[in-house]
Amino acid sequence: MSSDPYHDGMRRLQDRYDTRRLADRLDERLGRREFTSDDRAFIENRRLFFLATADAQGQPDCSVKCGDPGFVRITAPDELAFPSYDGNGMFRSLGNVLVNARVALLFVDFESPSRLRVNGRASIADDDPLLAQTQGAQMVVRVRAERIFPNCPRYIPRMSLVEESPYVPRDGSTPPIPRWKRFDAFRDVLSKDDPARGDG
Repeated sequence: MSSDPYHDGMRRLQDRYDTRRLADRLDERLGRREFTSDDRAFIENRRLFFLATADAQGQPDCSVKCGDPGFVRITAPDELAFPSYDGNGMFRSLGNVLVNARVALLFVDFESPSRLRVNGRASIADDDPLLAQTQGAQMVVRVRAERIFPNCPRYIPRMSLVEESPYVPRDGSTPPIPRWKRFDAFRDVLSKDDPARGDG
């Protein structure tokens, strides 16, 4: 990782708007490569985060990853892990990780506005030891952090949880079949192990 957190494009705009000194001070005071105890508490209490990836040509993709609090875990001073649950089978995010390990994660608290960014390199495994401890996961994604930094939350709207998703895998319950998997247009191409294949 470069010691300079800012590339030429960022520097050009910082210089145009006279924010280079501020940007450097923010990184100096707030940027880090290891999670603090506050970072751990914040991340492990989130129900969702946003994941940005890119393919080998740099074409970006962004998705939201959700689960119950604790579905993202800090597994080392500079590493976090999260499960990949059943999705739509396109594997846009994780497919990108296979060809370009660079990822960016954004954790947001909408109830008491706050946010934390984690940039790093990801890997995926379908034989990760955490699978045995994670209900409903197909794979585990691990992210080695290269830069961790909070952002000012002033523009985040304050929102509250209305209802938990019934689709999140939980011990002692079976998530319902997503409605779209019952549509004739998709039913015949579901994977051979998909529970929706045998669902009436």
